[in-house]
Amino acid sequence: MAKILVAEDDKFLSKAYAAKLKKSGFEVALAVDGEEAISKARTDKPDVVLLDLVMPKKDGFDALYDLKQDKITQSIPIIVLSNLGQEEDIKRAKELGAEDYLVKSNIAIQDVVDKIKQVLSKHK
Repeated sequence: MAKILVAEDDKFLSKAYAAKLKKSGFEVALAVDGEEAISKARTDKPDVVLLDLVMPKKDGFDALYDLKQDKITQSIPIIVLSNLGQEEDIKRAKELGAEDYLVKSNIAIQDVVDKIKQVLSKHK
């Protein structure tokens, strides 16, 4: 069973993603800020990280950078899931090593699940 780390500070969204992912057969860990996301990624070694960009303590860009610099976590695929939809944000996230970039307001939760499955099949 694949483990997904959902780094999202919005409790409602976090619970919604967790519920849908669990129903889809994934194990789910939650982080509410960038620091917790890095810490949990190191200890839990998830198969995919869903990463919000606007979070307290450490934003998603910094967390993404740190995760991609760390030997323990650098190979974990990271899907950015954010409301920041500007071209420069997308470009920056991809340059930092994000596998994909999804804009929350433009995507259904089921589509996020499908994207995770697609990323997992690519990284087997």
